[in-house]
Order: sequence, then C-alpha cells, then structure tokens
Amino acid sequence: MASPFGAASSCGLKAAAPSGFATRKQLSLVSPPLVSLPQRARPGRKCSFRVNAAKELYFNKDGSAIKKLQTGVNKLADLVGVTLGPKGRNVVLESKYGSPRIVNDGVTVAKEVELEDPVENIGAKLVRQAAAKTNDLAGDGTTTSVILAQGMIAEGVKIVAAGANPVQIARGIEKTTKALVSELRKMSKEVEDSELADVAAVSAGNNYEIGNMIADAMSKVGRQGVVTLEEGKSAENNLYVVEGMQFDRGYISPYFVTDSEKMSVEYENCKLLLVDKKINNARDLITLLEDAIKGGYPILIIAEDIEQEALATLVVNRLRGALKIAAIKAPGFGERKSQYLDDIATYSPRHCHQRRNWTVPGQSRQRSPWKCRQGCNY
Repeated sequence: MASPFGAASSCGLKAAAPSGFATRKQLSLVSPPLVSLPQRARPGRKCSFRVNAAKELYFNKDGSAIKKLQTGVNKLADLVGVTLGPKGRNVVLESKYGSPRIVNDGVTVAKEVELEDPVENIGAKLVRQAAAKTNDLAGDGTTTSVILAQGMIAEGVKIVAAGANPVQIARGIEKTTKALVSELRKMSKEVEDSELADVAAVSAGNNYEIGNMIADAMSKVGRQGVVTLEEGKSAENNLYVVEGMQFDRGYISPYFVTDSEKMSVEYENCKLLLVDKKINNARDLITLLEDAIKGGYPILIIAEDIEQEALATLVVNRLRGALKIAAIKAPGFGERKSQYLDDIATYSPRHCHQRRNWTVPGQSRQRSPWKCRQGCNY
C-alpha cells in the first residue's frame, strides 16, 4: 500500500505536494542521525520516531583512561590545595548571577570545579566526593582530604603500573586506615568551645568577628543545638537565642490565627494533645474540648491530619470564642513522625497528653494534659 506522504527510503523521506495546489516542487525531509524511520507508513496511522542515546565507553588498555582521571584529580587538587593552612591563599569564583566570590574554603572551591573533558571531570568528581563526605562528617578538613586523596591516587597508580594487584591495594588501604584512626583517637583531645571560633572564622573567610559569634551561639545552644543564619536588615551582626522547641510546621487553618498582623497563633501555657493517627471526626475530641472550655485554657493539637468534619468543629468553636484552640500537622513522615512526637513529649515531661493508635471515641479523656513550658507560637 502506498504511503500518503510519498516513497520512504533509508536516507530520507520524500513527500509530494497535496492535490489542489499548483506546484511542481517536492518537499524533502532528511532524517537526522540516530533516528530510525518506520519502513511502511499506512494511511491514517501516525508515524513514530525512536531516538537512541549512546554513551561513550573508555577502556584502560593503554593507560590513557587512568591518565585522564589522574589529570582531573590533579587539576582539582592543585586548585583546592592553595587554600591549605593558615597561610592559604584565596580563590576567586565566577558567579553567573552576581559578583565574583572570594573564598578560601576547600569544599566551596571543589563544588565549583567543572572540567571540559568528561573523563577528567569524573576524576575531579571522585575527589570532590571525598571532600564533601569529610565536610559532612567532620565539618572541616576538606582541603586536607583532597590533598591526601591526590597523593594516594598518585602512588596507587605507580604501584599498579609496577604490577601490583589493585584489589589487594584497596584492602591494604582499608586495613591501614582503621589502624591509623585508632592511633589518632588516642592522640586526639577534646575541642574546647573557645577553639570553635577558629574553625568558624576560617569558614567565614578569616572573619573572627563572625567566628566568635558562631562560637558564642554554639556555647549557648550546645553541640546538638540548631544554629540558623539569616540575612539581617541592619549593618550590625546580631545573635538571638530562641528558647524552646521549633519544627517546620504551621497551623492547618487560617481561622486559628490570633494575631492578624503577624498571621501567627500565639498562646501562653497551652495544653498539648499529641496524636500519631488521623482524627476523622469531632467525637474523638469531645472530652478534651469540654475540659478545655470548662478550664478556660488553650489547647494545641498535633496530629497526622484532621478531616474536614473534625476541623470544622474546631474552627466553629474557635470563631465563636468558646474555645482557644489550634491544630497543626505532625512533623516528619513514617517512623520519623512518631519519633518527632516522642521528642515533643520528652521535651515537655508531665505536661502533654499523647495518644497512640487513636480508634475508639472517648479514650482520650485525661484530666491533666501537659502544658507548654513557655508558649506556643505558630
């Protein structure tokens, strides 16, 4: 059966002009590389095109692949290495959407390096991965990790070229690493809070004012505390310490808002109800709501979710002024969500009412729910 587009060939597709047009010219469509055309085109049937994407493969038969990998490692390490130590130099980084940046932090420089040669770029990424992992685990020492990786790779290539087994070399490195780490732990000493300022100052471009501020913040919130950085609106650097517990969740309904200017919910000495399940209807909350109305205290519900029926009951009582209440979704997902609720319960001992496996209405009756130590602000 003839194609309505004309005759198809392996080199292209030629289509005659439709009838009704006074022309003798023909349209010639040449298929691009790596595109296969259907052998037969049937009337009323759409033509499908398949594009095959290919990847380049490199084999280390003559050692060229290893040389390119090592070249990429050396390019990255030589650039990052200039920032090593107290006499380290700065590196200027180009920014696409702003002014150039001057930094002397190894991991920051490593993240900006992208090489044109794909094989060399792979070598740079391998070393950059080591620097990023060091930064995640230790928070410092990224430049040292890059230089050590460069030296180990250089010596490893020499030994393999001499005929050594690379698998045995890798096992030897792992075994030696464990022994070295054990000895280093014996030689190490606990870092004092005052010494944290030096580490923070290096990351801040040798700005000891910022370093001392970060060390002060760490001393106030502790090693496991959370320190956040925000852009200020004044010319001075300020440090604010927020007491209490904070997590990334907000109120479910805007009708719970108590401060319309700030669009926030603020309660003092509110009582908490923690539920690790979804609240489907308001009957599950009757006893607690009655106690809150009689006692005149605000109540905060932290649950997996609240269905519209139960939420409507809470909103109506809130708007009528009969009940001071707010509801938010529990932070986290899956098992992490239950752990968050346990953390909230642990943070405020003796003051919250926690329910697990919420199923039967009326089981939530509790005369003395927990109280927040300070206040609730959402």
